[in-house]
Amino acid sequence: MSLAQTSPKVSETSTLLQQALEIAAEYYSHRDQRPVFPHVTPEELRKAFGLGRPMPQKGTAAASVISELAAAADRGVVAHTGPRYFGFVIGGSMPVTTAADWLTSAWDQNSGLYATSPAASVVEEVAASWLLELLQLPRNASVGFVTGCGMANFTGLAAARHHVLRQTGWDVELDGLNGAPPINLIVGDEVHVTVLTAMRMLGLGTRSVKRVPADAQGRMIAAELRKTLAQCSGPTIVCAQAGNVNTGSFDPLLEITAAAKEKNAWVHVDGAFGLWAGVSDELKHLLAGAEAADSWATDAHKWLNVPYDSGLVMCAHPEAHRSAMTVTAAYLVQSDKERDPFEWTPEFSRRGRGFTVYAALKHLGQEGVSEMIERCCARARQMAELLGRHPDVEILNDVVLNQVLVRFGKSDELTREVIFRVQQDGTCWLGGTTWHNMAAMRVSVSNWSTTEHDIDVSADAILRAMQG
Repeated sequence: MSLAQTSPKVSETSTLLQQALEIAAEYYSHRDQRPVFPHVTPEELRKAFGLGRPMPQKGTAAASVISELAAAADRGVVAHTGPRYFGFVIGGSMPVTTAADWLTSAWDQNSGLYATSPAASVVEEVAASWLLELLQLPRNASVGFVTGCGMANFTGLAAARHHVLRQTGWDVELDGLNGAPPINLIVGDEVHVTVLTAMRMLGLGTRSVKRVPADAQGRMIAAELRKTLAQCSGPTIVCAQAGNVNTGSFDPLLEITAAAKEKNAWVHVDGAFGLWAGVSDELKHLLAGAEAADSWATDAHKWLNVPYDSGLVMCAHPEAHRSAMTVTAAYLVQSDKERDPFEWTPEFSRRGRGFTVYAALKHLGQEGVSEMIERCCARARQMAELLGRHPDVEILNDVVLNQVLVRFGKSDELTREVIFRVQQDGTCWLGGTTWHNMAAMRVSVSNWSTTEHDIDVSADAILRAMQG
């Protein structure tokens, strides 16, 4: 096909979008009726997509491409958007955020500069101000819209690296790390892997990371942090955690920030999902002291239930944040009067992530976000209660948030077998983990649509799986 032949007219575009709408609506209407994880092999999917066949010499009609793509992909789609997916702390996009995401794709904005999309720039400004208010963080903090919490951790730690080295008179953006003063990197024993990955990408390395012991729930022990800090001199970064990936527990942020400030250390809070506890009157005590940190990272595609990919980084030192991220070039149209989104993120050209975040916040309002977070936590407690009634089931964690750790028959073998059977059954999906050298089932309740009934039928499926 020629370029002219492949450029659809307005009516053809409308037909294609309507076709996609009908396919999506059909999928969405049955998302809670299909097996949560597809019963398909990699070989079957490879065949469906045409692996091994040469790329077509001639193009295919657009309508056929969409129908064939949908048919091939449907066999391998996981029902993340459904109410009984409890794996990996994955949320499911709300209808309003899915619709906003479709508009984002249709508008196809490059949100790097104000000059390339005034709408994408300003919607980020508004969403950022709402987020800081909602999460009860300093109102003058800067906000970057990134791919996920991993990149949010990277950005926050880049700002930290800039700030603590600048205090020694070293300009890391100009002079790099060769010859720079060494930075003390302090983490809890239960630090998430993305924090360590960010350190590697930033050239800080992980060999010399100082690990602070954690308690039985995975919380950094503040007294041990003070001992570690007492042995440090020079630039120091402390990484704390809001929401342990296994237990949901929170580091003692009030004590951590106080101890760190005495040493003039930067505190970064990895709050991939736990930072959202700050929106709830019932839960915000878990985050006491978080507002005194220097940077924070979280996901919107987890508990705010917007589509992938959507992460957020906030920084109490906007100048350090901007200095670590921004660049200048003769061809760039930059101004102090407008917000250029690329100055706050590692990516230059990217989609307009602010549209979906704005849609979620405007749709739910403060009360709606709080209710959604509290409802998920209530469903996690329900799951723990239903499973914990059985004498051969042990709940390993204090269910303070939306995470439930479960062990069966005090046996690694049985626990892993139950996880496998549940995954094969398809009623719900959840994953396994290792906690304190024990195999455990990890249940993460993060979906806006999960009901009491969904927990009832899922708990029943889990107990059936235990009994074989």
